Amino acid sequence: MRRLFWLVMGITVGALVVRKMSKLAERFTARGMGEGIAAALGDLTDAVRGFTADVRGAMAEREAELRAGAGLDGELGAKP
Repeated sequence: MRRLFWLVMGITVGALVVRKMSKLAERFTARGMGEGIAAALGDLTDAVRGFTADVRGAMAEREAELRAGAGLDGELGAKP
């Protein structure tokens, strides 16, 4: 019974190692590297878009504050 357990354990570990190594080897092929670069560029693009949206929102908020402070918001005399 002990030998059967260790045999099954060895086969399982061997299969897992082979799967991990084949996935790792696939990542270093030209196709795998291309997919990795494409995914990284997609993530970078999303991050830049998010940053740009945050900056535009902050700019609009600050512009509204400046317009209100300078009296250019259309409400003359509303604020001292």
